[in-house]
Amino acid sequence: MGWFSQPAASASYAALLREDDGKAAGAAALLSPNHLLTCAHVVNDAVGQDPLRAEPPTGEKLLRIVFRGSGKTSWYGLARLSVWVGPEPRSGDVVWDGDLAVLELEETAPEWAAPVVWRDMSEGLELRAWHGGGVGVTYADTVAGFRDGPGCYLDGSLTGAAIGPGYSGGPLRVKSDRTVAGLVIAQVMSNQDPLRAQETVRRSWAVPWQTVRERLTRAGAHDILAQCEVVAPDHPACTGPAEDSVRQIVPLLRALLDDTARRADHCRHLAASLGLDAPSGVEQSAPTLDELATLLLTEERALATLTESLTPVAGGHSGDRTTLDNLLALGRVEPAVRLLSVTEYEQLHTALLKVAVDEPKLIPRAAQEALRLLELPEALTRSPLLAAEDVDAVVRALEEYPDGCGATTVSLPVPALLRLAEFVAAAVADPERRPWLRAWCDRVAKRLGISVAALEERRADAKAWAARVSAPVTRVIVRLHRAGATDPDRFLCEIWLGHKDGGRTAVATPVGPLEPGEIGRLIRQTADGSEDASGYAPTRVDIVVQAEGLDIPVDEWDAGNVLGELFPALAELHTPLGSRYQVSLRCPDLTGRVPTAASDMRRRWAAGGEGTLVVDESCHDIMSLHKLLDEPHRDTARVILHGPPERRQQFLHVCLAMGVPVVLWDRGAGSHKDAPRMDALDPTGPLDKLPRRLQEFRMSHAASASEGAARPALIWEEGELALPGPLRLADPS
Repeated sequence: MGWFSQPAASASYAALLREDDGKAAGAAALLSPNHLLTCAHVVNDAVGQDPLRAEPPTGEKLLRIVFRGSGKTSWYGLARLSVWVGPEPRSGDVVWDGDLAVLELEETAPEWAAPVVWRDMSEGLELRAWHGGGVGVTYADTVAGFRDGPGCYLDGSLTGAAIGPGYSGGPLRVKSDRTVAGLVIAQVMSNQDPLRAQETVRRSWAVPWQTVRERLTRAGAHDILAQCEVVAPDHPACTGPAEDSVRQIVPLLRALLDDTARRADHCRHLAASLGLDAPSGVEQSAPTLDELATLLLTEERALATLTESLTPVAGGHSGDRTTLDNLLALGRVEPAVRLLSVTEYEQLHTALLKVAVDEPKLIPRAAQEALRLLELPEALTRSPLLAAEDVDAVVRALEEYPDGCGATTVSLPVPALLRLAEFVAAAVADPERRPWLRAWCDRVAKRLGISVAALEERRADAKAWAARVSAPVTRVIVRLHRAGATDPDRFLCEIWLGHKDGGRTAVATPVGPLEPGEIGRLIRQTADGSEDASGYAPTRVDIVVQAEGLDIPVDEWDAGNVLGELFPALAELHTPLGSRYQVSLRCPDLTGRVPTAASDMRRRWAAGGEGTLVVDESCHDIMSLHKLLDEPHRDTARVILHGPPERRQQFLHVCLAMGVPVVLWDRGAGSHKDAPRMDALDPTGPLDKLPRRLQEFRMSHAASASEGAARPALIWEEGELALPGPLRLADPS
């Protein structure tokens, strides 16, 4: 055992309580602030049914949960079953498979109950488990043994406590670090062939993290797994740091902490911050430089925390400051070293959590501007709102992001996380939070060796951004691409807000393919968010598609509703986008291929939008249509297409190529006989009111669910649509 050591007891315990007597049915591992992982048989025991019952408990049962921390701290709550992987008996075996359950907490777990950090289980790993009752003396030490299919056997020594009833569902903590390698399942029962009692006295079995991950993935719990913190098998927390890294850091530590008493003082503060035990009673004892270097490269916030305590004393000595900068530079290339100290992280997390609760749109909006050239974390792109439970994931993700572009002064660049904090500070509504966030940035920048001038540049950028007053939002612009031939019903999506002055503001959107309903809800949330921010409600939605995407029925996609998100019983209410907004299509991809299309379109609009060409049976082919649009309908702005789908598609492309700005057709029409279906929306009526009439038509027919009603689609082109193309970086660094 070295100078630094892990605490003898876990920081917190979680357990499920039985309904009948209130005692612990078993333990549990905290996956995220809102989810617990335990054994299915522990849930069965808690509700009073056969522990090995494969079917989940019936009804909406609320399970009683308790968290116990240091001292006599306790927190009681309720949880409901979220994911069930029932016990699966093996024929003729003394163990079983499966046996996992994820519980969703009714209230977020207490802050002092930290989610576990997972790692893969490997043979020979020394592990420690606790009884669900949470009493420290119940710890049981064991060692991972033979991996048998999805499970792994454990063997404990013949001294101390043994894993038994009440330990099931508890995390198996790795003794050498703070990770968890799996979940306790059960003790191997004695007197069952081929084993006898003396052979199983300290044998139990567990489900390794590898199996937990595989079974929860198979059960569809992707969102829950995404919230779990995992370290790779080659992570320094599992393998220890590289010898070369230790050798590079030791001379720097010697220059800063060669004095034993000084080193002991800083290391006691470091141990307390990291929750580690340090020797007591021997005031002059200190860790070796090698042990300190190893700790700095394995405990993720150790190096930042040590430099935090060294910065005040190094500030007056240029040599110490240079050495400190070199130490930080080495830390930036190490995989286990994080940007923030323990205190810095806790302070920023607390501040951003308050912002996310009070102004849930601000952090995604600030990130979009502050980190424009970076791919944002998923929690900042899935919705215009940032949920409070996602703040931790955002902060941790942005700690890994590269520094920003260099300042005009000779200085280190400002890291992405500090840039975001500055932009949030500039726009936050509560005036008391602004100086607090800026003071936090000042302290962190000073520790990192970033010049005042460099930080002031980013602060000035943030102030300028917050001071800009955008013109009212009049429309939402959405660019869609099919995800691919293998997944034609999902789409890649980009969204902009179109302002009255012609400006465009990009909206953070998920990177991967989305279902139509997901895009519909995202559009509605974007429109609602712009109304909340500016007081103006956009009434139009422009859908930008490629030539082969003109058949996409975006107006029929479900936009969802706010009440459905609050009340699950109302979630099934279908609100088509086309009945909520004036939805029309745009296809610059096709019009841009013809050099004269843009000028033709301007000429047709300049003619006042008078006249309408109705394409009926008399128009036999694209040559006939071309002649009509060339003369006598050279200045006609509106074309109504009837006829079979294959003919309409050809005619549609000709209209766009010849600069026709408004094209209306019935997506559901099978032939010219269906032309009267569109009479109800007065397709040849006043042109400027057509989008509104179309919305009202969609609204009335969506409400009545009429069979045989038209499914009108509209192209409405208004001049050039200046949207950015794909991002191309000249210098990948």
